[in-house]
Amino acid sequence: QLQLVESGGGLVQPGGSLRLSCTTSGIIFSIYNMGWYRQAPGKQRDLVASITSGGRINYADSVNGRFTISRDNAKNTVYLQMNSLKPEDTAVYYCNARRDVINDYWGQGTQVTVSS
Repeated sequence: QLQLVESGGGLVQPGGSLRLSCTTSGIIFSIYNMGWYRQAPGKQRDLVASITSGGRINYADSVNGRFTISRDNAKNTVYLQMNSLKPEDTAVYYCNARRDVINDYWGQGTQVTVSS
């Protein structure tokens, strides 16, 4: 059964850190490009960070230098380490696994709230 399960979200104060995890099942994880997206209320879903099957990494300008994406193919898991969090990082964060336009899957999302 195909699943992408995110975890690690929560409430954190500005300047704090969180680590999101996305564990997958039902796909050959190592051949998928993985990404983290976020969607704030009333806004579109935007790419935060991505890592290809070959390990090439891309970040949105707004998080570059603060967030780190990584993957562990042995654990079928992708991570997002988020440091120096800001209130504007508040959103639902979604994990995405994409092989091509057909094999494109999403997790259920995890809420990240940055507030004092």
